Amino acid sequence: MTHSPDYRPTAAGVALAARKVAEILPRTPLLPLEVEGRTIWCKAESLQPVGAFKIRGAWHRLTALSETERARGVVGVSSGNHAQGVAWAARRLGIAAAIVMPIDAPAVKLENTRALGAEVILYDRPGGEDRDAVAGRICAARGATLVHAFGDPWVIEGQGSTGTEIAAQMAELGLEAPDQVVAPCGGGGLTAGLALALPDARIVPVEPEGWDDVCRSLAAGEIQRVAADAPPTACDALQTPATWPVNFEIMKARCPFGLVATPAEIRAAQRLAFAKLRLVIEPGGAAALAAVLAGKVDLTDRTAVILSGGNTDAEAFARVLQEDT
Repeated sequence: MTHSPDYRPTAAGVALAARKVAEILPRTPLLPLEVEGRTIWCKAESLQPVGAFKIRGAWHRLTALSETERARGVVGVSSGNHAQGVAWAARRLGIAAAIVMPIDAPAVKLENTRALGAEVILYDRPGGEDRDAVAGRICAARGATLVHAFGDPWVIEGQGSTGTEIAAQMAELGLEAPDQVVAPCGGGGLTAGLALALPDARIVPVEPEGWDDVCRSLAAGEIQRVAADAPPTACDALQTPATWPVNFEIMKARCPFGLVATPAEIRAAQRLAFAKLRLVIEPGGAAALAAVLAGKVDLTDRTAVILSGGNTDAEAFARVLQEDT
């Protein structure tokens, strides 16, 4: 399948992605959780084969490549979850994959990406090296296709299949489709995809403290970048410097505001997900639940929350669990 360079993600594209994903992956659970006397619905994307929702966009993108493009390989940029999604899809399709990853990515994400057969190329994120520039040079040298972590139209459509599944699962429970979805947000691939999949729902992106560029962009009406002195964050999956126009065009029309979760709120959400849902959730994957538990979201009877990933080092997760003991 080929598209023009100015292709934009659509609701029809999300529907196609959902059908493609359903052919190869079982649906992740939609789990009830009592919060403030209401039942909210938690989408456990941490239980995907690669431990995160990113497998959806990667599969939709790579299966859309022409035979010529497949032969030339792909290049991804990721702190780890998109990396594993691209590596998984590439191995299944017989496509060579190189992933540009930060030197400070969690060890478990680096190890898992290599184990899936991808070539890992490290860049100096703490030193300010531009991962997109690194990836661009590699693509130019190899003739490979860039599979961006959030700014790729097909990736956005693939991530939107999460919302398609939620609506179907709620219908099976005799419920209407969600009227509100709270989701962790880095570059906005998942947020934009959910907006396309669920046009009647309010989509609420949640970012970690100090990395709230999407929140500020929505407030300003134009794309803002993360501050140069942004603090360190455990939410490596949400550590993006700025969203892209293809994402923001959708988000500014559908997301009335964004929210910020503090490190303490995120750790509390990780502990609650483990205690109540029996799930291991990485810091970035717990951001949306953190905002809900902190009382920052006006809950409805049809609120869904995305638990977007569970790829965390065992030692780091153990420290989070022991914090309140």
